[in-house]
Amino acid sequence: MRAALGLIEAIGLTTAITALDAAGKAADVKLVGYEKVIGAGKAVSVTVHIAGEVAAVKASVEAGVAAASKVGTVLSHHVIPRPHEEVDLIIKAFEKNLQKKAVREQLKESEGVEENNSEDKKKEE
Repeated sequence: MRAALGLIEAIGLTTAITALDAAGKAADVKLVGYEKVIGAGKAVSVTVHIAGEVAAVKASVEAGVAAASKVGTVLSHHVIPRPHEEVDLIIKAFEKNLQKKAVREQLKESEGVEENNSEDKKKEE
């Protein structure tokens, strides 16, 4: 089980990415998931989930909130020092989804490269 879970909820992807960038630079933490919710007025709320040692997650969340607040609106943030075991199962599910998504994106990129190469060969003929 992870030592801590940190959550930062922001309005807009740019604000959330800014928070995540600052959080990752502040301490040794890992992105374990994110959620995007379209709410009233078509505003997009993005919550990033980070994990690591308690002190690292606390420092990361503080740094992420400070940086994101300069760019946009942070709705909420929280650190759970020792999440319940069932929360850890949710974190692991997020990690699996992120890994699957990364593999799909890599496959799409490699397919695009292969298509470009075959088009170049046809032009040469």
